[in-house]
Amino acid sequence: MKRVDINCDLGESFGQYVLGCDDDIMNHITSANIACGFHAGDYATMRRTVALAADKGVKMGAHPGLPDLQGFGRRNMALLKGEAFELTLYQLGALEAFTRAQGVKLSHVKPHGALYNMAAVSEQLSEEIARAVHAFDPELLLYGLSGSELTKAGERVGLTVSHEVFADRTYQEDGTLTPRSQDGSLITDDTAAVRQVIQMIKQGTVTTLTGKVIPIQADTICIHGDADHALLFARKLREALIKEEVAITSPQSAAKKGV
Repeated sequence: MKRVDINCDLGESFGQYVLGCDDDIMNHITSANIACGFHAGDYATMRRTVALAADKGVKMGAHPGLPDLQGFGRRNMALLKGEAFELTLYQLGALEAFTRAQGVKLSHVKPHGALYNMAAVSEQLSEEIARAVHAFDPELLLYGLSGSELTKAGERVGLTVSHEVFADRTYQEDGTLTPRSQDGSLITDDTAAVRQVIQMIKQGTVTTLTGKVIPIQADTICIHGDADHALLFARKLREALIKEEVAITSPQSAAKKGV
C-alpha cells in the first residue's frame, strides 16, 4: 500500500490578524509546519498552534523563514555566508521553547517561502540549513522540495529527509515549482490538483507546465491553509486518497511501522 504524509503551513496569524483556518484544517493533516515569528506568527500564535497540534495528535515541525513580515517571507533576500545557519537555528530554538513547555517534541523542519525556494537550487544555502537542523537535533526530519539541493544536503549531513510535493502548484521541467510571479503557477481547479497528487504518489511522475512528464518522489504532500477554499480542498484530497487506497500517515509513524 502506498503511504503519504499531508502537511500544512500553520500558525501564520500575527497579533489581531488571523490567517487561515488552523483549527479545522488540523483535522485533515498529519504534519503541521508552524511559523516561528520571522515571516509570520508570534509568541501567542506559536503557543496556541503547538497546543492545538498536540491535542489533535498532529506531528509538528518548525517552519523557519526569512525575516520579512511585510512580504510574508516570499521575497528573495541576499544572505551573508552563515546567516541561513543562524536564522534557522534561532527559529528552531524559539519554537522548541513552546513544544517543551507543552510536553511534546518537534518532529521535522520545513523552510518557508523564498528561503525554501532559494535552498532548492542553492547548494550553499541548503548546506547551511541542513547543518543547522543537524546541530539542533539530528533526529529531526528535513522536508524539502522533491529531488532538490535541500534534500541532497540533508542526506549529506546525515538527516532523514522527506521529499515534498505540492498539490496546487505547477512544475517546471527541472523539477522546481513555477514561480508565483508567472502565469499558471497555481492550480486553481481542485479536481486537477487532486489528479496531480494521485499521479505523483501512484506513478512517481508529474506533468510539468509544458506538458513534459518527469519523475518525482512524493513522501509528503503540502496543502495550503491560507486559501479561501483550503478546508474544502483538504477534505476532497483526503477522500480521494482513501478511495485510491493510499494510507495517510506521518513519516515518523510510517517509519515505526517499518514502511
